[in-house]
Amino acid sequence: MKKVVIYSTPTCTYCKMAKEFFTDNKVSFEEYNVASDLERRKEMVDKSGQMGVPVIDIGGEIIVGYDKPTIVKALGL
Repeated sequence: MKKVVIYSTPTCTYCKMAKEFFTDNKVSFEEYNVASDLERRKEMVDKSGQMGVPVIDIGGEIIVGYDKPTIVKALGL
């Protein structure tokens, strides 16, 4: 299984949807709260060029937003 990292904020609806998708599909993931973790926020922007969340890193493939078809493809589900 590829390593999955999600950069999110506590109030982000699409972040919650992505995390629920991972949980429902038994995909383990690391979550970073970029609202409070400035170092991880910088890392997210460096990886994606984006300030919006969620930013999802699946095995080095960067997905901006909750793009379910792209997430499914990247995970090989």
